[in-house]
Amino acid sequence: MAAVSAFTPIIRTTPSPSFTTPLFTRTPKLKPLPLTHHSSPPIAALSDPFVLQIAESFEDSIPSSPTLEKLRSFSSESLLSTPWPSRKDEPFRFTDTSFIKQSEIIPVSSPPQQSFNNLSLFQDTHVLNLTLIDGYVMGSLSQLSGLPDGVFVGSLCDINSDEITKRVLEFLPVSEPGDLFWSLNGVGSPDLVVVYVPEGCKVEGCLHLRYFSSEGGVKGSKKLPVSNPRVLVVVEKGGEVGIVEEYMGGDGELSYWTNAVMEVVIGEEAKVSHSYIQTQSLSAAHIKWTSVRQEKSSSYELVEVSTGGKLSRHNVHVQQVGSDTITGLSTFHLSGNDQTQDLHSKIVLDHPRGFSRQLHKCIVAHSLGQAVFDGNIKVNRFAQQTDAGQLTRSLILEPRATVNVKPNLQIVADDVKCSHGAAICDLEEDQLFYLQARGIDLKTARKALIVSFGAEVIERFPSSDLRKKVELHVKKLLDPEGHVENSM
Repeated sequence: MAAVSAFTPIIRTTPSPSFTTPLFTRTPKLKPLPLTHHSSPPIAALSDPFVLQIAESFEDSIPSSPTLEKLRSFSSESLLSTPWPSRKDEPFRFTDTSFIKQSEIIPVSSPPQQSFNNLSLFQDTHVLNLTLIDGYVMGSLSQLSGLPDGVFVGSLCDINSDEITKRVLEFLPVSEPGDLFWSLNGVGSPDLVVVYVPEGCKVEGCLHLRYFSSEGGVKGSKKLPVSNPRVLVVVEKGGEVGIVEEYMGGDGELSYWTNAVMEVVIGEEAKVSHSYIQTQSLSAAHIKWTSVRQEKSSSYELVEVSTGGKLSRHNVHVQQVGSDTITGLSTFHLSGNDQTQDLHSKIVLDHPRGFSRQLHKCIVAHSLGQAVFDGNIKVNRFAQQTDAGQLTRSLILEPRATVNVKPNLQIVADDVKCSHGAAICDLEEDQLFYLQARGIDLKTARKALIVSFGAEVIERFPSSDLRKKVELHVKKLLDPEGHVENSM
């Protein structure tokens, strides 16, 4: 413990030609909010020097952008009173972020220069896709031809319509700050990816957003390159779009930190289908924010599978701003190594007749593995006739494996139909007996039941190709030896 408390974090950034003074000694750029003479203590007394140093390094690593100034200022102000999270903080009680804090944090300051054209990852030219590498849009590796009229997908600075630009900027930022990592992304994001769907437009097929991390520290190194991709989705009244986010990361032993944010604004009677797949390096940190704003009679459906990262955390916040909304969250996490898989979700219902369903499943298949679920559904006073349900089921396959669940249903309205449930267990003996009674050996029976546990979520992906791809990936992780034998 003494060694940990005495550790001095290292943060490096590419030197800027306009500064010759070392990072730790120059005056911070972050400007404190004006305080009245009778208000709370000075900002300096509330600030965390480590957080401000990270923010400073992020600011130095990216070019200035007038269009993102509002976002960056908004995020900077929140960082002035936001400390680095510890296990003493309730939202991080079960999630240890010291892996990041004890690393040598290096912001990725420029787009990658090497060629990626030879990677099979980028050969899917038959689908709409936008590729980001280390947080930077790579137009040469993207395929966006065939988009309907009025639809825009790309960098904010590439929008050629003043009307769309003005509309998009109305939603920066679209919500109150989430936590420290939400704000750090706002300060450090080099660009903003915009997905804009005009009123009444239905985008056929799915739009793939592919995130790839190329920078990384080798095994045994303290280096932790960090990228801050940020996406804003705006779907106007009656519009429809399906989005697939896929996070990947090269060599399985590379260390890096992906700190991502997606904000989704869903207009009246609009629909968004959101698929999220996270298979990054098992030595990486992956922290993701998804913030959703649903207007009247809109629909949002999230299907997620997360298997990568030494530390993986997904924060999902859904805010209802109109009546008769439909919200679905289906997530499957797999901790098959010494890793933490964490889902923190919050659905806030403020208007009548909202319908929401949440299903969370996780498997911990390693003695040092950990899974965390903190799900909150809040039904406020005017959200009468709400129908909300939440279920979390966890499967522990190894001794000393850890699962922490905290389902939370807060109801203020009095005319509602709500339920929640939680279960943590190993495989059920009667299910194993049923299969063995039909001539299936114990090992094969266990494999079948383990794979089928996550299938309920995987089957909800919108396309058969996506379902097959994810299913094969999960089977490989759960049974690497069997996968090798089958491939031979």
